[in-house]
Amino acid sequence: MLQINNLSVSYGGIKALRGINMEVPDGKIVTLIGANGAGKSTLLRTISGLVKAESGSILFDGEELLGNPINKICASGIALCPEGRRVFTDLTVAENLKIGSYLRNDKKEIADDMKRVYELFPRLKEREWQFAGTLSGGEQQMLAVGRALMSRPKLLMLDEPSLGLAPLIVQQIFEIIKEINKTGVTVLLIEQNANMALKTADIAYVIETGSIVMQGSGDEILSNPQVRDAYLGKKK
Repeated sequence: MLQINNLSVSYGGIKALRGINMEVPDGKIVTLIGANGAGKSTLLRTISGLVKAESGSILFDGEELLGNPINKICASGIALCPEGRRVFTDLTVAENLKIGSYLRNDKKEIADDMKRVYELFPRLKEREWQFAGTLSGGEQQMLAVGRALMSRPKLLMLDEPSLGLAPLIVQQIFEIIKEINKTGVTVLLIEQNANMALKTADIAYVIETGSIVMQGSGDEILSNPQVRDAYLGKKK
């Protein structure tokens, strides 16, 4: 589905991504773990068209994404749920969800998808006409994911979905990610909670200072001693 080849990105002479090569196969959950500043968010923003690449290629279903406007990338079937939720605080839950479908004009299907989002997140249905700014952090994260789903993405990219959330809510968010994947949506997940991310992912990559240094199945990376020491804490 997504094929990234030799992708490099620079900010003012500083290399943020250094020749990244990775694949996100159709129907899989793929995670990218790494320290703050390693280049994780830059990668998602480059795929989305928010950041310009210096060189390389990003193919989605065989079509080149680099150079395309953001709306065309979204219309191709890619949705980004950004770090920090970024909900529209002065709009209601329902209005935020409808914004997620702004590129669509199939009104009946949009209404059906709203129902599906409410089935996935019953708490949002209870707060349908509540302003998003009054929701808890966990509820805002659910709304951000639901808003991204309203575009009917083939690929859902999630940037730190558990950031700042209580452990119980984190568990719920990851269960929902698995449920979304079961419906046929491919997921590219960036997470600092490496333990949860690796337990959820089919395929995992480790990024350090803009370079991919390790890849394998989620279980393989989870059991790797170097990864455990760097991101999960040493075994006692």
